[in-house]
Amino acid sequence: MNEAWKSFIQTQGAVLEGERVRDFGRPAEERMAAAHGDILADLSDLSFMRARGVEAKDFLNGQLSNDVKMLDASHSQLAAWCNPKGRMLVIFRLFRRADDYLLQLPAVLQENILKRLRMFVMRSKVVIDSADNELSAMGLAGPKAEQILRAIVGFVPAGVNTSETRNDITIISMPDPQPRYEIVAPTATLIKLWSGIKPQVMAVGPSVWAWLDIMAGIPTILPETHEEFVPQMANLELISGVNFKKGCYPGQEIVARMQYLGKLKQRMFRAHVQTTDALRPGTPIYAPDFPGQSAGMVVNIEPASNNHGYDMLAVIQISSASHGELHLASESGPLLTLQSLPYSVPSN
Repeated sequence: MNEAWKSFIQTQGAVLEGERVRDFGRPAEERMAAAHGDILADLSDLSFMRARGVEAKDFLNGQLSNDVKMLDASHSQLAAWCNPKGRMLVIFRLFRRADDYLLQLPAVLQENILKRLRMFVMRSKVVIDSADNELSAMGLAGPKAEQILRAIVGFVPAGVNTSETRNDITIISMPDPQPRYEIVAPTATLIKLWSGIKPQVMAVGPSVWAWLDIMAGIPTILPETHEEFVPQMANLELISGVNFKKGCYPGQEIVARMQYLGKLKQRMFRAHVQTTDALRPGTPIYAPDFPGQSAGMVVNIEPASNNHGYDMLAVIQISSASHGELHLASESGPLLTLQSLPYSVPSN
C-alpha cells in the first residue's frame, strides 16, 4: 500500500492493523453487505508487478501456466508460476495497460516473488518491477455496481474476465453471480473515483473481497500454502488459469502428466465450518479414511457473510470428500459442510 493511498483510506474510516486495512469499523455489517448489497472494497492487500520491454510477452509466456501470447488489452487472465515440481509459488491475475503487462498478487508475496522472477530474466529484454508506488486498486460489487460504475466512469467491460482501459483507468470484470469489478488506476485518480462512489455503497475491507473470491471458487496462494499445490488441485484449469497447448514453463511436464494420465487425487472444494476459533490458510483437514494424517488443507478462509462460522476453499482428498466426514484442525475438530462451487468440477 503506497503512502498516498494509506493516508487517504484512513480519512475514509479505514481501521488499520499494522500496515493492513482490517475493516471500516463495522465488520459484521460489511460482511452482510457483501452478500446482499453494494460494496466498495479497499484492495491494498494486493500488489502489482509490471513487466515491460520488447520480450516481456515471450518471457512471461515461458514462465507462467497460461498463454500470455493470447492476452490482449480487452481481457485479464489467471496464471500460476510454479516450481520445477509443478507446485504453485503464486497465482497472478494478468492484464494489459498500454504496452505493459501487470501481474497482480498478494502484497505479502510480492517481495520474494519479484526477487525470484528477476533471477530468470538474464539476457531477456524485459524489465520487471513493482508498480505499487504508481497504481492502487479497489473493488465494486453488488446489484447496482454496473449502474454506479457506468455513471461515474462512463464505461464497463462486458463479460467475465474482460478488461478495458480508458483515461488511465482499468476496469476488470470479475467472476461472480452478481456484477463485480476491480478498478485499477494511478492513486490520485483512484482517490477521486472512491470519493465519487462511496456515498452510494458500503466501504469494506480486503477480507470481504477475499470472501467474494471464495464464493466464486477463485483460489489465492499465500505464504502458508506456497509450493503446496499443483494447479489442478486448486481447480485452476477449471477457471481458465492453465493452457495445455502452449509451450514449456517451469513444472509444465508435471502439470501436463497429471492432466492427461488422470492421477489427480485431490481437488479444491468450497466448505463451511461452524466455529469461533481463529483460523488461517494452511490449517489441516482430517478424515476417517486417512487416520493419523491430514486429508487436506485450507487454501483460503474468511468469516461467513452471516457472521456465523467461516467459509473456505480447501484442497481435500477426493475419496475423503466423497465420504463426507471432514474435520478441521484435528481428527476431533469441527465438522466441515461441503458446498457447491459456481463451476463444474469433473468427477474423478
